[in-house]
Amino acid sequence: MGIRPWVVVEPPDRRGLRRITIHDKTVGSAWSLRELRKVLRGLGYPDDMDLDDPCRVHWRGGDSGAWPDDRGWRRRAVIAVMLVGLLGSLVLHAVIGWTDALGALTFAQRLVGVLFLLAAAVQGSALPAVVDYWGRRQVPLSGALVLLGALMALATTSLLLLLWLEEREFIPAFPVFIALWLWSLWALRVLVHEKVWKGIPHPKKFAAGITVTALLTAVSLGYSIIYQPIVAPRHFILRAEFGTPQAGADSSYIHIPLKLYAKNTGGIPVYLVVDDYSVWGHTAEFSDSGEGMSEWKGEGEDDWTLEAEKYVKNAKYEIVASGQFQGAGSELDIGEEFQLERVITLPRDTRYETLSAELIFAVVRQDRGEIDREFGVARPSWVKSEKRYYCPPEDCGEQLIYHGRVRHNNNMVNMTRKPRYVAAFWSAEDPTDVFISSFDFKKKKITESIYDIYDSLDEEELKREEERYDLNWFFGNTHVSVKGLLKQAQP
Repeated sequence: MGIRPWVVVEPPDRRGLRRITIHDKTVGSAWSLRELRKVLRGLGYPDDMDLDDPCRVHWRGGDSGAWPDDRGWRRRAVIAVMLVGLLGSLVLHAVIGWTDALGALTFAQRLVGVLFLLAAAVQGSALPAVVDYWGRRQVPLSGALVLLGALMALATTSLLLLLWLEEREFIPAFPVFIALWLWSLWALRVLVHEKVWKGIPHPKKFAAGITVTALLTAVSLGYSIIYQPIVAPRHFILRAEFGTPQAGADSSYIHIPLKLYAKNTGGIPVYLVVDDYSVWGHTAEFSDSGEGMSEWKGEGEDDWTLEAEKYVKNAKYEIVASGQFQGAGSELDIGEEFQLERVITLPRDTRYETLSAELIFAVVRQDRGEIDREFGVARPSWVKSEKRYYCPPEDCGEQLIYHGRVRHNNNMVNMTRKPRYVAAFWSAEDPTDVFISSFDFKKKKITESIYDIYDSLDEEELKREEERYDLNWFFGNTHVSVKGLLKQAQP
């Protein structure tokens, strides 16, 4: 056998691990004689080498029998719990970040998504670091990586729980948030007890990096959730105009062109949740006595109007024409414009005194939420084959129903809420209506009118969702004299 260098076995550390050096160079570590022989075998030493021979092995801090109990079961239990918690937090960060990084409308929110994915990557690198730190600690930064992963888990779960507390809805993910939050507290307690920061080569730079990352995430979240939606204005141009009527010489009807126009002149693209145009014919009786001013109060408790004319009484409005402009679920980008022309037919001897046309939009900002494509499919309420959307016409009337999932542009909000749905109702005869709530037609059949459904919903929830997704209505209208139109009629 050739001459081998002198082996030095260092004193056991507080975990019972003894470092092995040759010429002051660490070549391994061992928790027992068996592991020591395994290390030496890999270095070319014989299996039967006398480890008590002082000419071959120098023992420091105890002889070959000084192998304190390192409680291996405890180390393995800590490793297992650390790995489970980090893996769960990794999945949580990836789920949140993936959706925002790929699908968010604003740059700030996409940046937040990328940061969450980076956090998931860091926690992924912390998984082998757990095994190393509670093992032989061959990588100096292993403890720091585990500490960083635990801090990320605590920050994210704390934020998720704060968001959840806003509405306190029970969701399947809530126990996961609680479990990971408690795990992060336990992990930090263990890591603080271990004083893992002592193994960090540049602790000040490490702390500065964590601080900068946290501030960048907080600023990006604040910008995307609060500042950006406030500074991006909503503004639209909506116009409804009557054109020059056309009529044949021997025709008893006139055809009145109706021109509808819309343009998004604001700073953010929107979804048209529902749109509608209506033409109303106005009839009235003239009152020489001037008693018409008192009619605004009506006769019943809820029978009143916001207008009155002194020499007009018994004023009534009737729908002459109604339809949709661009269609529910369509999008209107910044600067985008649409126009539509229709022809309204009236008899020459019409009894209407005036005509009014109105164009109505209900919109949701795309920087607040995303509506599923399924929403744009009309479901007739009077068709039995529609199943969950069916309601007898004698009970609910006849309406087209649009229904689909709406998701907040910040996926952390989606993670802490029950699913939200947007529902729109359109009819040529009844007023258009829209609401956003947790009401899901897929689980509840319509057995009552939309007004009864609306009344059964939580008023505070409806208001919150309107504000959260910035659901708003916009109008454009015009009024003309029928006599004036008849004079303009061209043969």
